[in-house]
Amino acid sequence: MLSVALPKGSLEEQTLRLFKQADLEVKRADREYNATIDDERIRSVKILRPQEIPVFVEQGYFDIGITGLDWILEREADVVEVCDLKFSKTAEEGTVKIVLAVQADRNIKSAKDLPPNSRISTEYPNITRKFFKKLGIPVQIFFSYGATEAKDMMDAIVELTETGETLRKNNWKIVETILESSTKLIANKDAWNDPQKRREIEEIATLLLGVIEARGKVLLSMNVAEKHLKDVVSALPAMKKPTISPLYEPGFYAVEAVVSKKDVNTLIPKLKSLGAEDIIELNISKIVK
Repeated sequence: MLSVALPKGSLEEQTLRLFKQADLEVKRADREYNATIDDERIRSVKILRPQEIPVFVEQGYFDIGITGLDWILEREADVVEVCDLKFSKTAEEGTVKIVLAVQADRNIKSAKDLPPNSRISTEYPNITRKFFKKLGIPVQIFFSYGATEAKDMMDAIVELTETGETLRKNNWKIVETILESSTKLIANKDAWNDPQKRREIEEIATLLLGVIEARGKVLLSMNVAEKHLKDVVSALPAMKKPTISPLYEPGFYAVEAVVSKKDVNTLIPKLKSLGAEDIIELNISKIVK
């Protein structure tokens, strides 16, 4: 059985939603750090800050955890990256970026334009230090205890952002992307090397990835006369070849295909015009490849 560390704070909402959709609902009272998942593979669950999770997983306090790639690299944690969960703090899909930003009125276009010994505020001192060391530019790094965009007394900031909107509102302009980060399922190396635990970890990963794969997709089911079959199938932007089965009535086929939800409102009328009948749109909870 596995011990699990899940992130509180910015990644919490999307993580709990993902686990619920994977039929691994996290149950806890408000503000409690201990939780449960009613699954025979999971022994215990604790809710912690994502900054802490990589080190705690590395040291074996937990078998698996969910955190951002940014914190794995910042904490220099020696863990197994099991899979990329492809969600960020406000979106079910996408990545975030660690960026270098300066005040909007400064004539600086890239990191190389910063003068030596510039003062930089950040929650990512290790990532920042390595970045500027690679450029050969000495800088002074000041650790930020949150609200980094408020530190306009600094020459620059290194901050996590999804859209850059908060930075722009606070008179910062992005001049360099240091790192793209996404949410990761990570594992302790000893747990990963244990056959029983590894099987359980891979099964949990399969369920989570199945939900992510299904997001934004629907299943279309329809009946098609043989004379229209080629035209209908050619119009389907399916993940793979659609499933085609003969119906009891000769000359008719049942056709099923997984398609993008964003295309379905234009696709259904097109399929109907090409001869598809009895078209049904079904939501998908998981797609396991």
